[in-house]
Amino acid sequence: MEHDEQQALKLFIVLSRAFRAINEYSNQFIQKCGLHPTEFAVLELLYHKGEQPLQQIGGKILLASGSITYVVDKLEKRELLIRVTCPEDRRVTYAHITEKGKELIASIFPEHRSRIQKSMSVLNSDEKEMAIELLKKIGYNTRNLI
Repeated sequence: MEHDEQQALKLFIVLSRAFRAINEYSNQFIQKCGLHPTEFAVLELLYHKGEQPLQQIGGKILLASGSITYVVDKLEKRELLIRVTCPEDRRVTYAHITEKGKELIASIFPEHRSRIQKSMSVLNSDEKEMAIELLKKIGYNTRNLI
């Protein structure tokens, strides 16, 4: 195997392990707050971006559309969001965060943000910018291969 292939495989493994470690660290806190990570992702999206069509949530938080219905059902039962039918197009249903949902995310998000910052604090500002650009480059390249 040539050196470039070995490096690519090593980068893939290192990237995967880093993502898993960051995700586990983040999810540990979210679960301690009584939410599944996908529930948190849906609520966080609605909190920061406003109501969203159910059909578009999956793409925005990287979750299969079949799972969205299940997650939204659970959040609705807990009165953290409600479904709202679009008055202009009855085929479209929006997920809308409730006050109870807003209060929950507002109480959790600062610590979540702090934990993400702590996990990235090993890099200085320039290194973070470089990492962002390099990871985008890999992501765009891979999307073009599909």
